[in-house]
Amino acid sequence: MPVARKIAYNVVFNSLFKVFSTVVLSLYSIRLITEYLGPDGFGKYATILAFFAFFSALVDLGLAQVTVREISREGADEKSIFGKIFTLRLLSSSAIIVLAPLALFFFNYENDLKIGILFAAVAVFFSSASLLLNGIFQKNLAMDRVAMVEFFGKFLQVVLVTLIVKNNLGFLAIASTLLASLSFNAIIVFFLSRAFVRFRLDWDPAYWKGFLRESAPLAATAMITFAYFKLDTIILSVLKTSADVGIYNVAYKIMENLIFFPAMLAGLILPLLSRTLFTDRPLFEDIVDKTFKVFLLIVFPLVVGTWVLAPEIITIISGNGFEESARVLRILAFALGCIFFGHYFTMLLIVSNAQKKLMKALMVAAVFNIGINFIFIPRYSYIGAALVSLATEFLVVVLLSLLAFREVHFRPSFRPIVPISIATLLMGGAMYIFDHFSFVVAGVAGVVAYLIGLWLTRVVTYREIRMIFSNKDTDPVLTDGPIS
Repeated sequence: MPVARKIAYNVVFNSLFKVFSTVVLSLYSIRLITEYLGPDGFGKYATILAFFAFFSALVDLGLAQVTVREISREGADEKSIFGKIFTLRLLSSSAIIVLAPLALFFFNYENDLKIGILFAAVAVFFSSASLLLNGIFQKNLAMDRVAMVEFFGKFLQVVLVTLIVKNNLGFLAIASTLLASLSFNAIIVFFLSRAFVRFRLDWDPAYWKGFLRESAPLAATAMITFAYFKLDTIILSVLKTSADVGIYNVAYKIMENLIFFPAMLAGLILPLLSRTLFTDRPLFEDIVDKTFKVFLLIVFPLVVGTWVLAPEIITIISGNGFEESARVLRILAFALGCIFFGHYFTMLLIVSNAQKKLMKALMVAAVFNIGINFIFIPRYSYIGAALVSLATEFLVVVLLSLLAFREVHFRPSFRPIVPISIATLLMGGAMYIFDHFSFVVAGVAGVVAYLIGLWLTRVVTYREIRMIFSNKDTDPVLTDGPIS
């Protein structure tokens, strides 16, 4: 299968499964949980997830991204690399299970919340292993298998939540579903990975030392990313009520469940960029250019559509008492757009081995985020947290774009911005006009208007569509010149 077609297949297949697993099932699960627990209980659940993100950042060590880069290089000993790094991953995640209880002494939380946080620590053991294994599928452009596993894992969680709600088993039972889902994912992904590489655990401290020097900037980046991406929830949980945390996180979870898409796109493209940066510069630049255009085509309608339909989205997603979340969602919609391009520029910096500079830029953003959160959250609660998230993500895009352009020595074409903006305005207008009918009617009208706008402005050419379905062994999307 041609590379372009294989990438397109992975994007489409992953998107469909992600829509059902990460979006539909996750958001349905949120609906069940918010109705069952209310703002206060859901705030506790969101706090557990924030600590899960904190523990995940601690064990990250930058292993996953650097491993993908290393095994994608010509002549790499994939079996040896994975055996050593997977062993290191198991050691780091095991340490969290031992150390997590110590962190709880610093927080005046209720006992059920503390127990739920310990569940999250154990869940990190499985999720971190699964994340590292994903690198095998990324290299082989086989992320469709991972998407299927995640779908069934999320389906399992939804079934468990439904049974818990039906039998009124309480808050801790809800918290335990995270552990059940992630352990299922890790076990299945491990066995599927054996089709590509059969590795054994390999104790090699000398190799780890050298590898960690390479991954250290990304390890720090993971912690910094947590600081500006999830620390606001923990700050809210300390300074405000659990209900405030719940209102903020209903909107935040909607945004969070869409973040998979830029990460997925970047993950699929990164190995290809890693191979072509130094071996085929014209091909590398063409991929970078067209990937930027894809991000524009996704981000503009996503932001505008979320803004227009925010109240209806919150009503569908949550139970009673979360009406204020619509205001938060409208702010976070723009933060989501920035996150897309943050992933894009991060991808470019990783393939150009500029991790240290990436870390410094994100450190600036993290310091900014933490400082401003302690000013805004006490005064404006969840609205303040949302505004700080938007400001931080925008700062990240500015800093990373400047770094990426300087390191890669290439800038993608900005010409598609105007026609895509026109198509997006048509979409927003259609949604606004049909919004009083129903959410579905407004959504369909918006999609139709956007597609018509793209056709009228010719921002997507017939050749670009035709090459995806081509059976030829060449990759015209990557070789037939710049974007027209």
